[in-house]
Amino acid sequence: MPHDPELVAETRGWLQRATSDLGAGRNDLTADPPFTGDAAFHAQQAVEKSLKGFLTWHSRIFGKTHNLTELGGMCVDLDPALEPAVRGAAHLTDYAWKYRATLASRMSRHAPKPSRPSRLRGRCTTPSSPDCQKTITALASDLVCGSINP
Repeated sequence: MPHDPELVAETRGWLQRATSDLGAGRNDLTADPPFTGDAAFHAQQAVEKSLKGFLTWHSRIFGKTHNLTELGGMCVDLDPALEPAVRGAAHLTDYAWKYRATLASRMSRHAPKPSRPSRLRGRCTTPSSPDCQKTITALASDLVCGSINP
């Protein structure tokens, strides 16, 4: 039975935006010095959009949120095998707003551009660390290759 074309297109849209964020994060890490704050933001966005793509594919309604624990929990309810990857990426939630809010606040006071944060909580010591890249890659792979195949 063929899949609903609208569902396929919407899911594909989320996953394409997630892929774009992964690419932007990789580019941020190639700068000299690397833009680790921006890379962390794009990592969070890539995971968020992947989770939303997974939920869309399964016709699950989700609210406007950047909380990876909340979105991930909904995904794990559908596929418990995703739990380790979701748990590994949950610490990125704060990067949806933390770095951007700090930058906006400092720039609005005409302060110099803030230094880029170089530490993430949990297993990731920097967005470019092998553990962090593994976590993000594993989550994206599980979501895209494991359960979504439009």
